[in-house]
Amino acid sequence: MNVRPDTSGSVDAAYWSRSSSALVSELHSTEKGLSAQEASTRLKSAGANTLSSQGTTTPLKLFAGQFRSPLVLILVFAAVVSAIVGEGHEAIIIGVIVLASCSLSFSKEFSASKAMETLKKRLTSKATVMRDGTETSVATEEIVPGDIVKLSAGSLVPADGVIVDARDFNVSEATLTGETFPVVKSAGVVAENAGLSQRTNVVFTGTSVRSGTATALVVKTGSQTEFAGIAAAIQRKTPETEFAAGIRRFGYLMTQIMLVIVVLVFVANLLLHRPLIDSLLFSLALAVGLTPELLPAIISVTLSRGARTLAANGVIVRRLDAIENLGSMDILCTDKTGTLTEGVIHLDGCFDVEGAQSTDVLLWARLNAVLQTGLKNPLDEAIAASKADSADLSGYSKIDEIPYDFVRKSLTVIVRSADAEQQDLMICKGAVQNVIAACSDVWSASGKQQLNDALRQKIDGRFRAWSSQGYRVLALAVRHFDKQPSYGRSDEAGLAFAGFLLFLDPPKAGIAETLKALAGRGVGVKVITGDNRYVAQHLASAVGLTPRGMVTGEDLSHMTKEALFGIAAKTDLFVEIDPNQKERIIAALRQRGHAVGYLGDGINDAPALHTADIGISVDSAVDVAREAADMILLKQDLGALLTGIDDSRKTFANTMKYISITTSASFGNMISMAFASLFLPFLPLLAKQILLNNFLSDLPSLAIASDNVDEDQTQAPKHWDIGYIRRFMITFGLVSTVFDFMTFGFLLYVARATEQAFQTGWFVESLITELAIVFVIRTRKEFWRSKPGSVLAWLSLATFLLAVAIPYLPFAGWFNFVVLPPFVMAGVLAITALYLSASEMTKRRFFARENKRTVMALKKTG
Repeated sequence: MNVRPDTSGSVDAAYWSRSSSALVSELHSTEKGLSAQEASTRLKSAGANTLSSQGTTTPLKLFAGQFRSPLVLILVFAAVVSAIVGEGHEAIIIGVIVLASCSLSFSKEFSASKAMETLKKRLTSKATVMRDGTETSVATEEIVPGDIVKLSAGSLVPADGVIVDARDFNVSEATLTGETFPVVKSAGVVAENAGLSQRTNVVFTGTSVRSGTATALVVKTGSQTEFAGIAAAIQRKTPETEFAAGIRRFGYLMTQIMLVIVVLVFVANLLLHRPLIDSLLFSLALAVGLTPELLPAIISVTLSRGARTLAANGVIVRRLDAIENLGSMDILCTDKTGTLTEGVIHLDGCFDVEGAQSTDVLLWARLNAVLQTGLKNPLDEAIAASKADSADLSGYSKIDEIPYDFVRKSLTVIVRSADAEQQDLMICKGAVQNVIAACSDVWSASGKQQLNDALRQKIDGRFRAWSSQGYRVLALAVRHFDKQPSYGRSDEAGLAFAGFLLFLDPPKAGIAETLKALAGRGVGVKVITGDNRYVAQHLASAVGLTPRGMVTGEDLSHMTKEALFGIAAKTDLFVEIDPNQKERIIAALRQRGHAVGYLGDGINDAPALHTADIGISVDSAVDVAREAADMILLKQDLGALLTGIDDSRKTFANTMKYISITTSASFGNMISMAFASLFLPFLPLLAKQILLNNFLSDLPSLAIASDNVDEDQTQAPKHWDIGYIRRFMITFGLVSTVFDFMTFGFLLYVARATEQAFQTGWFVESLITELAIVFVIRTRKEFWRSKPGSVLAWLSLATFLLAVAIPYLPFAGWFNFVVLPPFVMAGVLAITALYLSASEMTKRRFFARENKRTVMALKKTG
């Protein structure tokens, strides 16, 4: 009985030194690929084609991560010390509060991470493989050794494999080797000891196809690939976003303030001969009270909610922090097709050199478009969809093809007619200037004649006239050859110019209003297109754009980096742009201090997408563009992006609300406690009371993610400003401190409160003022004119009622609380009302000063 060898994995090492036919046999595959059943069997044994390091975060790891915070670890240590010295009751309370805070943060972060996993599943990559003898699109995770993969321009290589067949095949291996220029790949064998860059017959996972077509035999998948082997070393380092940098600077600020306060308070309490353990716990509790420990959970919840909202509006987020970048974007660079135009291109006419409709030009165009097998594009689809009785293709067979590339800007197909067995017909279609450069003659109704200056001027005149009317114009040229085995780029010469193909892609309905709405939100639109200047100018006029300037690709090629830096921000129309020039434009705009978004869907858009602050692509884009983007539009519509900008700014606004509210209220209370501890004969609050206060005040903050945002907060780009946060914290913190001292005076000199009554009264006042100030700070309007989110309102009300009721509850004694007389509670509530009034007045003056500061900054920057 014969036992078939195991085919679950890949072949032995140095497979590149063996022929593709030998490897097909060794992998028990065929030139027509695997059967669906065999592929399913191999998938079970070989495993999914994914990197092993890309596993999802488990709940246990996420929960354990909540205890990595130094402050949490210090509190746990303090609780242990309390238990050792006999303060078991204190240790239990501290432990329970810490556990409750970590559990609350975990539940929110876990919910956010699950929501993001669900969204990411909507962006599954696909690849074309041969299954059961036919081309089939499958998820890249389902590819197995032995699969035959079809690759073309724009494809991401899904697995390591050897090339079986290739045509003008160029692959970008920058992600693997760091090499900038594409590498030519072809079938064959190379030396067994060949290095990675010398294996010209092999394609690698994670690289991308720049031009041409190829068929490859998959040899290694998943963790067995070269990419997986050096993933840590080659992983593209994502630049720190503005928001992430702001969080980091904010952390430094809070750490500095916290260390100063904690050290001073601890030392001072020791000098006042307070108990060591009590002084230590009090100082640590001050640190926790000052630190917004739920900030990671708040950010995760807010961003994941923002991602779900964006998804509901047709925008899928690939990186969460990209949401903040979208909100800060002030320049959007985009091509025109599909964004400013309908993107539904149709062939409007086929004309000869004299400008007359031509059935020959239509026939040749259809042969070129239908028989080409390289990069799929809407122009070829429009030609193929054009039906005509005289354009019957059944009598022709394809002999060869010279695929499209971005240097030639043309696509050539060689066909043979059954009626002309001794001759082949070369049909070249592409950009007018490039096709003319390959022509020596003109084909017209009167026959072939030499291409002279007069004919060149006539062709150029028609091209300009049609372009100025908004038509996309391509040229078509032909040449007859005696039969030969194959054709190459050197044969693409001596052509006869045959005519023009006119395509119409009208402006998108409502695009003028969308562009106006973007401008109203502080987002300028710059068009970067490979189309000629006449089409671009016509479209700009049609959609209501009034570009301040225009730069052509030729102009740009002669510009220095400094010259482009000076002109980029003042130019709104970049035309006839080479794909490699897009990255230069984006980099120049970023260097000028702009937050730049780039919307692209093509092969050569990937560098620009990487360079932009926010890379945006569409669901129908080529693989390499989708992979490079931070966000994916489910439909190519600037309206969806406009909604996304609003949602992003709301997300940013709600995140900043939590930071502003927590830091200002906590800073004021902690300053008050620090000073009070130096002058009172007892601690103003016990450590467990501070921790409980901090925990309860954070509960409503979890609802900030769903809070309403005033419309004025979405009308301009939002940027992180650590100086603003510092000014906000100090201003409102000091207001809080003033009323804390007022509370101290009331409790000590009016109510004649005992130690426990003082601590109880101030706990209640401190907590309800933190709850109430949320409604003042969450809006720049008068707080009664801005409606809060329902969840935030109800959670705040519930926590307020709990704060007032705590002294009267059965467990009050656990926290050393005592019942407060009615007049004391009334006094505390009255002070809170005065505090709200004072905070509202302070808010008006504060934002008036901030507005003046903004105006002055704008004047300085010009």
